[in-house]
Amino acid sequence: QVQLVESGGGLVQPGGSLNVSCAASGAYFSRWDMVWYRQAPGKEREYVAQIFGGGNIEYADSVKGRFTISRDNAKKMTYLQMKNLKPEDTAVYYCYTREWGRDFWGQGTQVTVSS
Repeated sequence: QVQLVESGGGLVQPGGSLNVSCAASGAYFSRWDMVWYRQAPGKEREYVAQIFGGGNIEYADSVKGRFTISRDNAKKMTYLQMKNLKPEDTAVYYCYTREWGRDFWGQGTQVTVSS
């Protein structure tokens, strides 16, 4: 069974930094493509960044150059380092993967960027 648990959200001022993490359970983590999504109030959930099982990385244009996604296969962890945060980055951040034809989501962690 795949379970994803996010942590590390919080309140940060504009221009600040914050890291969020995703802990996974499951036997085949190293081969999973891990994705971060976010959902702001009243908006659709949007793609943020992805790290493939093979290590390739992609980012949404809105976060490119500010966010860094990484993973630790031994710890079954996925990370999202966020720098130069903007108020528009305020959202619930979700960890996602797909395995055996099924979608798996974490419960989300709130990131609020405000002065």
